[in-house]
Amino acid sequence: MKQTPLYDVHVAAGATMVDFAGWNMPVSYAGTVSEVQAVRTKAGLFDVSHMGEFRIVGPHAFEMVQSITSNDVSRLQVGEAQYSLLLTDDAGIVDDIIVYRQADDGFLIVVNAGCLDKDWAWFEGHAGNYPDCALVNESELTSLSALQGPEAIRIGLAVLGSEFSELHRFQFALGRFHNSAITVSRTGYTGADGCEIFCDDRIAVQLWNALAAEGAVPAGLGARDVLRLEAAYPLYGHELDAEHSPWESGTGWAVKLGKGDFNGRSAAEQKRKGNRNKLVGITMNTRAIPREHCTVLNAGADSEVGTVTSGTFSPTLQQGIAMARLSIENSTPGTEVVVDIRGRKLSATVVKLPFYRNGV
Repeated sequence: MKQTPLYDVHVAAGATMVDFAGWNMPVSYAGTVSEVQAVRTKAGLFDVSHMGEFRIVGPHAFEMVQSITSNDVSRLQVGEAQYSLLLTDDAGIVDDIIVYRQADDGFLIVVNAGCLDKDWAWFEGHAGNYPDCALVNESELTSLSALQGPEAIRIGLAVLGSEFSELHRFQFALGRFHNSAITVSRTGYTGADGCEIFCDDRIAVQLWNALAAEGAVPAGLGARDVLRLEAAYPLYGHELDAEHSPWESGTGWAVKLGKGDFNGRSAAEQKRKGNRNKLVGITMNTRAIPREHCTVLNAGADSEVGTVTSGTFSPTLQQGIAMARLSIENSTPGTEVVVDIRGRKLSATVVKLPFYRNGV
């Protein structure tokens, strides 16, 4: 398995390590519940260096990114980022990504770790249409830490300096730490306030230790998954995949059909018109934990109406929650449904997403 530059730090802290997309990653330190609570009440610190980073630079970099991503890159000023999708020709989802506009003719694309090799091949397959653009894979040279929670900005400013104090959500800025360039971005995947910090692998340990010394609590992938589900952020391989369109996956808002042509646009327009499924939230009415692939039935439990895509117990809400892909007819908040959990047919209610919101 691959290791991030912070591997030894995690092991020394007693983290439980697991295989995640071919990376040896910390799933928890003191326990998932306490780490979730740390993010919701103080600040958590996540190693997300397994994510991929691709850079696109050149005279027609804007045209290239605009043609292969679903969102409208023309809305981005230098120093801004946006959530977007890579679509197959038939409007399935290759991956969900974050696009950072670093210059008029320069972009950074952050992709999911489990999709990195596939995404790189996908980008290379489209780069031939733009021979004056350089496509560079910087994943193995870049460390990424996510600082999340109500105290995250205070901690970040104490360690990184006040030049980041004016950043708003989905903005980023350049700075320096230990005489090395860093990028601080006001993005996140937990539903909490905070930032993500890109740095050279060589200073990753110093940065991590400095943030932890200011009070950031190390947190693992277990807490990250619970937090993202509470905030209703989709995860590739669960809510998102090549078999379902953005409108079946809760991400149709990131497809801008009016921006002009882009990969998968024609099929996306047709699938939007014909969509009969919707990604919704479900809360359990008994003390039970729904899991991925659980069947969802109508209130009478005599007809299948959908499937759970992700489920967990929410420490914040103190109940079982899930995202599920249901038929449009059963997707209205307040609709009573039944979730089949290992043969037990248990009552649940469709709710509006997200489960948790703190205003960011």
